[in-house]
Amino acid sequence: MVIDSTTEKGARVAQWLRDDIVAWLVTVTPDGTPVPTPVWFWWDGESILIYSQRDKPKLRHIASNPRVALALTVNDVGDLRAVLTGNAAVDETAPGADELPEYIDKYRDEIARLGSDPSQFAGEYSVAIRMTPTKLRAW
Repeated sequence: MVIDSTTEKGARVAQWLRDDIVAWLVTVTPDGTPVPTPVWFWWDGESILIYSQRDKPKLRHIASNPRVALALTVNDVGDLRAVLTGNAAVDETAPGADELPEYIDKYRDEIARLGSDPSQFAGEYSVAIRMTPTKLRAW
């Protein structure tokens, strides 16, 4: 397991994965250019679920190169806290965002701030990306 929550560092990272609202998903274009994109995400203890709108560049990038990174947010003084690297793929078997109560609980206020509700949000962000971390760097 990449994140061992029985260790001090692993417990901190697991907490950030549960609580942070935005992370940066870094995909790679076919010419090798890294592209960071802010995303909402759900950590299930083993993988990270991200919901995307259809026809977004990150989906094309992942289709051509599944290697990705997820950078957890910086703190107030600009320190990066953790970077997970691994593989990502569209997950056709994942539940819709509105079918995952934990995801909706985490993002209910943000979804409302967008003027949406969980059902509308799930309709617009209907493509599930599942990232499986293989390495962790944390400070």
